[in-house]
Amino acid sequence: MLDTLLRRIPKAVTLGAAFGLLASLPALASDLTLWMFEQTGCAYCERWKAEVGDAYAITEEGRTAPLQMTNIRDGVPEGLTVVSMPVFTPTFILARNGQEIGRIEGYPGEDFFWGLLNQMLDRAAETGHQPASN
Repeated sequence: MLDTLLRRIPKAVTLGAAFGLLASLPALASDLTLWMFEQTGCAYCERWKAEVGDAYAITEEGRTAPLQMTNIRDGVPEGLTVVSMPVFTPTFILARNGQEIGRIEGYPGEDFFWGLLNQMLDRAAETGHQPASN
């Protein structure tokens, strides 16, 4: 688990640089955002946080699509337009400028998460971030 995350962190990133990177995230603002819909008591949400959450912000994916977390019971946050309301937790919605362009429902483990997220990010880059259509 830690091995997988460490491979995702650029080799030049030291602990000090990582904190500097986190502090500078607003300056690296992306038009992409990864929204995580979670809820209290969700074992898969807690598993994602333990396996991925702490390192996400310092990965290439985290810099490309910074994470925003929201409680599914609060509904869709203002400024985010989704194809449909998430039903399962966790649900990860990739959005460009507040418009959903892809999603991952559930958390099947860190290897699947990274693979599915990278597929969404690659597709977003290839299609010019066109909104999802379901």
